[in-house]
Amino acid sequence: MKIGIISDSHDDVTNVNRAIDIFIEKKIRSVIHAGDIISPPIIKEFKRLTDDGVSFFGIYGNNDGEKKGLEAVFNFVRGNLLGDDGKFEIDGLKFCVYHGQDLRKKEKFIRSQKFDVFIYGHSHTKHSEISHGNKRDTIILNPGSSHSQAETKYSESPYFPEPSIIIFDSTTKETEFIDL
Repeated sequence: MKIGIISDSHDDVTNVNRAIDIFIEKKIRSVIHAGDIISPPIIKEFKRLTDDGVSFFGIYGNNDGEKKGLEAVFNFVRGNLLGDDGKFEIDGLKFCVYHGQDLRKKEKFIRSQKFDVFIYGHSHTKHSEISHGNKRDTIILNPGSSHSQAETKYSESPYFPEPSIIIFDSTTKETEFIDL
């Protein structure tokens, strides 16, 4: 099964819709949002997918303060808003999603060896690796930010680098980064 992974959309409705178009084109059957959605209207855009039977999971990021509104809109699109971190199974794989702002908590999830796939965001940096453990290997993924690229004047690296998403295949375990 192909799974779309997006994070740090920060209210960029144009790029969210670009990502959704790609998810439709790639015949994605599940989408995971790893937080920093910001405001509820962004989630309404995912209704195009959920109306077509695509499962949709999301968690809060450190900038998602309007929690009641996000809960209501996830219900509206028939999505699954899982709180600050989410644990679920897709296609026989155990997933954990955490935004990533608490590095100790993030590392604890990874070291636990309870999950086949760990997804995080927050850093706005694309990342893919496999953590080898004695119980199980864990695929660690960060799709980077889906927000439009922006020039910064004082940051050492761009706060919003080139926007991207991930297509993850649960059967082959292949990861494809796609720039928006």
